[in-house]
Amino acid sequence: MSHDAATAGNRLKAPSWKDPRLLVGVLLVLASVVGVIYLVGTADQTTEVYAAKDSIAVGERLTTENVVRAKVRLGETEEHYVTVEGGLPEGLVAVQRIGKSQLVPKESLASVDALDRKPVAVTIDEALPPQAVAGTRVDVWVAATDARNGFSEPQLLLRGAEIAQLTDGSTALGSSRSTVVMVLVADDQMPALLGAQANKAKISVVWNPGGGTS
Repeated sequence: MSHDAATAGNRLKAPSWKDPRLLVGVLLVLASVVGVIYLVGTADQTTEVYAAKDSIAVGERLTTENVVRAKVRLGETEEHYVTVEGGLPEGLVAVQRIGKSQLVPKESLASVDALDRKPVAVTIDEALPPQAVAGTRVDVWVAATDARNGFSEPQLLLRGAEIAQLTDGSTALGSSRSTVVMVLVADDQMPALLGAQANKAKISVVWNPGGGTS
């Protein structure tokens, strides 16, 4: 056999399992398969978390009545939300409004002592625009009573106070409709508003379109 024929025969010989090139090729294929399986598995993983059944107002506790379960893909953001596996937190309330169907973030919950705003009911007789809903902002104006059984010029008491809740009310005689606006008030603003209510001042609420929503 010639030298060229022997060389060609060696090239056509089936590679041995001990051939390092074959081993490297097998390892690369296995790594590729494992990587695909991992990606498919992680992409298909869902976490069961809690979402607001209806809007959850500031100061409200999470209960089985105001949340629902939802399966979502969160990935690395899972730690930021309240999961069903972790359970509903005890002794905590919402310190930020959580909208209907929104996932419940852990940063929106804290102890009652951490609340820097508290809801105060303000009853008004004038109609609010339809844009004034929970989560939007309003300005609260106060007109103090004067010596002539009237009211002095209104003064701006609260600017951009967040609406926590709106409910229909009625006057004492039930002859006309009114609206009870729950506004969130900071502790340092609380005495002025409560004092105005105690002194039977005329309180008006004006929608503040520049206040945004939360």
